[in-house]
Amino acid sequence: MQIILYAIGFGLLGYLSGSLPFAIWITRLVKGVDVRDSGSGHATTTNTIRQAGILPGAAVFILDVAKGFAPTWLALHYAPAAWIVPLTAALAVVGHCWPIFAGFRGGMGLATANGGMLAAFPFAIFITYAMLGLLTLILRHSARASVITGILFAPLLWLVGQRGLVLWIAAAVGLVVAFRFLIDWNRKYRELWLDREKKTG
Repeated sequence: MQIILYAIGFGLLGYLSGSLPFAIWITRLVKGVDVRDSGSGHATTTNTIRQAGILPGAAVFILDVAKGFAPTWLALHYAPAAWIVPLTAALAVVGHCWPIFAGFRGGMGLATANGGMLAAFPFAIFITYAMLGLLTLILRHSARASVITGILFAPLLWLVGQRGLVLWIAAAVGLVVAFRFLIDWNRKYRELWLDREKKTG
């Protein structure tokens, strides 16, 4: 029973941390607009850059990584059972994608997912973004590249010699990211810049 209570507590910590909508707050502070009202319609780093500039976008990226890192790090060090850690990391990504503090309309989860993996394996963020960039160049479709990258989070880390808990974290957050990006599977892109739709007519 005590382990279940710990799981609920860490799960809530992860979800509530992930639910902090920094892209919405920062874009509203800098430009007075809701980041979700244009561009991709998502509360993401790239949409923040497009609407508020590079520095606000960089701040959003760092904070989105941090809100995945912090609860996962705490679970790694204080949770009484190993399985609570990937649960916490996954729920942080769920919170980012469907935030309770922003009407359940959030971002896409990549930065927060990488924050969770960063807590267990610092080099993970470089591996996953390298794979995402490569797949985006090949497929010329960032959403589909992100779905595949999410699925490949864990296998990629296995290939570079990682074993144990980090793979479970990668699998948990990767599946959430892959599921989230399915919403944009058929989005049409004008260029490789994320989330820009091709104009018709």
